[in-house]
Amino acid sequence: MDYYLFGIFLLTCCASGATGAVFNPGPWYTRLDRPSWTPPDWAFPVVWTSIYLLISFAGARVAVLEGNAYAMAFWAMQAGFATLWTPVFFGLRRLKGALLVMVPLWFAVLGATWSCFQLDFWAGVAFLPYLAWVSVAAALNFSVWRRNPNEAPIVPSEL
Repeated sequence: MDYYLFGIFLLTCCASGATGAVFNPGPWYTRLDRPSWTPPDWAFPVVWTSIYLLISFAGARVAVLEGNAYAMAFWAMQAGFATLWTPVFFGLRRLKGALLVMVPLWFAVLGATWSCFQLDFWAGVAFLPYLAWVSVAAALNFSVWRRNPNEAPIVPSEL
């Protein structure tokens, strides 16, 4: 594995994850009606840190392989949609809009997982926790949207 490539992928993950610091959940999220199976608050940074390390590992393994175009495209796609989801959900408080971001994110992670498996077994395995987590996140996003139908989004001029 190329450690410089790993660092580049990890830096990309850190940039994506930084949106969580800018648009943190705060009291607004705490007061929402959430399902009983919502993961505890401490789990989110632990899981995301683990996922970022794993998918950086996967990216570094696959980036040097012949025929990696789809894997790299899906890797980039998931990074883009993961970066977009946080400001839409927590920043603009658009629960349904965030769900519309979650759909292509889920497919991007599925595509990355599948295409990584085609090239390198361990890279594919490294994406499996992300696929599981984004599946839970999609279900949670959907549930929160359904449970909070009167939650008003923020108008960008109010930011």
